Amino acid sequence: MNYKHIVNKIPEFCLTHWLLRIPLIVVFVQQGLAKWPINIDDSPVELTLLVWTFVVLGELGAALGLLVGGIADYTKRTKELGDIITRFSGITIASIMTGVIWTGEPESFTDVILYDNLHVLLWVGGMYFALRGNRT
Repeated sequence: MNYKHIVNKIPEFCLTHWLLRIPLIVVFVQQGLAKWPINIDDSPVELTLLVWTFVVLGELGAALGLLVGGIADYTKRTKELGDIITRFSGITIASIMTGVIWTGEPESFTDVILYDNLHVLLWVGGMYFALRGNRT
């Protein structure tokens, strides 16, 4: 069968990246706002106030960056800047999730993969945007 007539009707710009962006934005906004105002006593593990502040602001900033980076991709003037913002936000998400997984002190890599699904999925989402940027 020839599907060429269907493929040619797909718009040049693709909106499917929002299916991954929006849940990541929602989760990181929720997590950041749950820790607001910043109080070191809210930290589940022993962290310094500086590190805890970076975690909270990183969560909120990464969510905002994914939103702004995605929107900026739709104009020629801001396309490159949007890609950079998206990649930086992805790196931030992956870094925060790496810290969350490590501070949980899992017994093995298998334990992380089998029992820490949410954190692994958030890490993979962050890595996707870090490596892929706004390329569709």
